[in-house]
Amino acid sequence: MRSKTLGLIAVGSGLALALSACGANSTGGGGSTTGASGSEGSGPKVGVILPDTKTSARWEGFDKPLLEKALKEAGVTPLIQNAENDPGKFSTIADSFITQGVKVLMIARLSNEGGAAVQKKAKAAGIPTIDYDRLTLGGSADYYVSFDNTKVGELQGQGLVDCLKGKPTPNIVQINGGPEDYNATLFKNGADKILKPLYSSGQAKLGGDQWVQKWDNQLGNTIFEQELTRNNGKVDGVLAANDGLASAVITVLKKNGLNGKVPVTGQDADPAALANILRGDQCMTVFKPIAEEASNAAKIAIALAKNDKASADALATGIEKDPEGKRDVKSVLLSAQTITKANVKVVVDSGFVKATEFCKDDLVAKCKEAGITVG
Repeated sequence: MRSKTLGLIAVGSGLALALSACGANSTGGGGSTTGASGSEGSGPKVGVILPDTKTSARWEGFDKPLLEKALKEAGVTPLIQNAENDPGKFSTIADSFITQGVKVLMIARLSNEGGAAVQKKAKAAGIPTIDYDRLTLGGSADYYVSFDNTKVGELQGQGLVDCLKGKPTPNIVQINGGPEDYNATLFKNGADKILKPLYSSGQAKLGGDQWVQKWDNQLGNTIFEQELTRNNGKVDGVLAANDGLASAVITVLKKNGLNGKVPVTGQDADPAALANILRGDQCMTVFKPIAEEASNAAKIAIALAKNDKASADALATGIEKDPEGKRDVKSVLLSAQTITKANVKVVVDSGFVKATEFCKDDLVAKCKEAGITVG
């Protein structure tokens, strides 16, 4: 008779990457400035369009200062604006950058259609483009810089399996990111590689599988509350696609007295998630060293701005397939790392997050137990 106990499935964890951070963090601090940053200089201009400030504060708190610093130090003039999740604003910013004569355009697109339209305009103007963090399906980006996002999903799926080890036939709800974001599809593909065999074999049950438009945390809260009700309050684990959605799920679990009893995954290793992990409300997150992502994207942009395509090509040794455009995109695909209560210290030691951002009040003692220096 087949055992109904969830077993451990071996999946390699991502290699921890050493990185140097500039003290900013990915989800806290940082303002929501939407005007172009960087002073006008004599160096070539690089335009960067970031997507929003609400689904994750990483864009303004971490990506923006890192990109700005790297570009300025190379004698390049950075023009960085945030589209605030507004497609019209995204297009307007792109038009402005093209008019200003940027030598390179880097985008974290809001939608495939919007990103492709902007890249078409840039190409017509002879401006090379870089897809930053998010691949534009059907677009024409010359380069793509991100993480191995299918692997990130695998880490999440395996993380949930590990947190549910020993739980007979757990009922799992999957709360996915925005369907308009190809990264969300890759995360789900990775998680499904781990979880679908368990559903098929009867070792686990799929209690719900929902997408959350535009990664909207409030919508995620509502969707999970509906799923919890539909499952009569009997949910054993939640595959939440990022830390924002994890927090939304945990809010619902708290309201129902289930926080700490139902493992929840995440991604981004933001301060709130690290706090949730130490409290036992979240079982894991995925640490993506954004400093590495920003550094690689900046290096490619700098090379292109200085008409050194050979150097850009030497950096982008990977390939990401664009299934819609039916083409291979030269890419830099970075590794990520699973973070649990046992290694929260890794994130702090990297400089990605400061201990003072989450080691407060009831968490001071827990941070010290985790080997984190407080104060």
